[in-house]
Amino acid sequence: MKNVPTLDIRRYDSDRAAFVAELGAAYREFGFCCISGHGIPRELIDGAYDTFQRFFALPTETKLSYRVPGTGGARGYTPFKVETAKDSKHADLKEFWHIGREIPRDSKFAEVMPPNIWPSEIADFQPYGYGLFEALDQLGSRVLRALALHIDLPENFFEDKTDQGNSILRPIHYPPITEENIPNVRAGAHEDINFITLLVGASAEGLEVLTRDGEWLPITTEGDAIVVNIGDMLQRLTNHVYPSTSHRVVNPQNDNARKPRYSVPYFLHPNPDVVLDPLPQTISADNPSRYDTSITSHEYLMQRLREIKLI
Repeated sequence: MKNVPTLDIRRYDSDRAAFVAELGAAYREFGFCCISGHGIPRELIDGAYDTFQRFFALPTETKLSYRVPGTGGARGYTPFKVETAKDSKHADLKEFWHIGREIPRDSKFAEVMPPNIWPSEIADFQPYGYGLFEALDQLGSRVLRALALHIDLPENFFEDKTDQGNSILRPIHYPPITEENIPNVRAGAHEDINFITLLVGASAEGLEVLTRDGEWLPITTEGDAIVVNIGDMLQRLTNHVYPSTSHRVVNPQNDNARKPRYSVPYFLHPNPDVVLDPLPQTISADNPSRYDTSITSHEYLMQRLREIKLI
């Protein structure tokens, strides 16, 4: 069986043409790739995970005080069994927190990108949380440079389209599963909404990606590798040259089901006013444009948040 490859991003500087070709091939095939050699310090990743675990261990009423109703969970806390994968009957078995981009409050995007909330009970939540946000944002920009080159765009094509992106760092807690035969899974099969998602710490089992052959392929990482996958907005912008692939988090069929699982994805979004029309470089006789209507990334986001029952 084919496997999602792991590629060392340092080769972007030392062996660019081959790296871009291999990365592009991985994304065309799977919509997923694992990225190593990224240089994000282990201390930052471990410190962030420790901080997030301490937050999720707080009493439920304390966590609920950080819920902001009516915002689609854009900032702060979202409790268990709220988010539901599109077309799924059952809500996901997870609680999570959202950290967003810090922007000037006089920005034209201020209305749709609210200020962050920080839990006062966990002293180092803000430095670790925002430190990891910025590190993954910078890594995501590097991946986008290679993705741009692969489809004959300028290397810096995405820079001014993501520099004020409505991106989200989402620490997630999947609780231990204590009942037999529950219908819910930790995260139902879904595609991500955004440009690309960077998942740090995917060493625990459970993540699976749907291959072109219709089989579920488990993904776990080794060493410092981070899983990076394509979201629906980039799929639309690239006219499906880069596919957004269904993935899920299944409940372990062993003793690990009785353990909590923690996960920290970073959803890299474009700026809210970016228009997601297929790029001319991705339209051809073999791949005619799949979309005849225009939509901005913010309009698209709102549409999708309604579908997954966050707003």
